[in-house]
Amino acid sequence: MTEPKNAVLYRMVMDKHVCPYGTKSKWLLESEGYAVEDHHLTTREETDAFKAQHDVPTTPQTFIAGKRIGGYDALRAFFDRKVKDDGETSYQPVLAVFAVALGLAVSLAIWSFGTPLVLRTAEWFIAFSMAMLAMLKLQDVEQFSTMFVGYDQLGRRFVPYAYAYPFLEATTAILMAGHLLPWLSIPIALFIGTVGAGSVFYAVYVQKREIKCACVGGGSNVPLGFVSLSENLAMIAMGIWMLARYGLTA
Repeated sequence: MTEPKNAVLYRMVMDKHVCPYGTKSKWLLESEGYAVEDHHLTTREETDAFKAQHDVPTTPQTFIAGKRIGGYDALRAFFDRKVKDDGETSYQPVLAVFAVALGLAVSLAIWSFGTPLVLRTAEWFIAFSMAMLAMLKLQDVEQFSTMFVGYDQLGRRFVPYAYAYPFLEATTAILMAGHLLPWLSIPIALFIGTVGAGSVFYAVYVQKREIKCACVGGGSNVPLGFVSLSENLAMIAMGIWMLARYGLTA
């Protein structure tokens, strides 16, 4: 018989605050088969005293076999689970946007036409993707604009364009999803898509710069390159497609 695995956890559990990392540490330990001796730090004074006693800056703190493992990130590393580094680049936000947009487009197409194998699926996918990317930018327009002017050629020369961009993208996506006001949505899509594609291509493939993309908002760590270029090329393609299908007088 194998000996039971035991861990001792100290975490803040107060009336008005339960430390989320403490809760996740307890779950992680239990998911790894550990019996957890769960100690609650119920006051600020008790928490400060614990940190002073063990000379640690934060809680929670986990101890296994008498050895201090550390906080939640240290515990993940102890179990060989991925720990995200500060500033680490990741395509996860973009993949999440595209996956949800595709799911919505396919679901709506099946409901509307009985099959996802229609051109409307592609139209909705692009429109929904644009809408969600614009929404992420709109969460913090100030931060987005700061990153955007770092590589966008028009935004650098005319800063108000950087502030307007997410609103323009959102407006275009909403209108194109319903084929509304093509005389407005088509020119916007073609304009911002062309300027954006040219700016990204110049920054990444001509200047060879390694900078973060503002495509999913100002707080992202998505590298500028293929994703942003694809976003802009998709807008151009959508604009050309709708121009060919409906014209500007539709």
